Parts: sequence; C-alpha cells; structure tokens
Amino acid sequence: MAVPKYKTSKARSRRRRSINNRLVAPQLTECGTCGNKVLPHRVCPKCGFYRGRQVLDLKDMA
Repeated sequence: MAVPKYKTSKARSRRRRSINNRLVAPQLTECGTCGNKVLPHRVCPKCGFYRGRQVLDLKDMA
C-alpha cells in the first residue's frame, strides 16, 4: 500500500474537495410556445404548455 511521503497541505486538500462542492447554475431552456426561460422537463409557468401541448389552463388558476 502506498504511503504519502509528505503531509498534504490544507490548501491542497481543500482545493481538491471544493471541486465537488461548487454551485452550478441551472440549465434553462426556452419555451417553444412563448419563449420564456424554463427548467427542462417542467411545465412553463407563463403559458402552461409542455412539449407543445397545453397541460395547465392558467385562466382557471388566476
């Protein structure tokens, strides 16, 4: 089994760990009907369409 020759510094180990903890901005796609930015695989909250089909009737919800 390999044994490290020198102690790994705090900066080096924290830099290595921080790569997996970074925040990632959500990937937004454009709604095909109204052009609103929407998370993928979600119904558009502005027009109520999903994949070109009306899923929510927003007139009833208002």
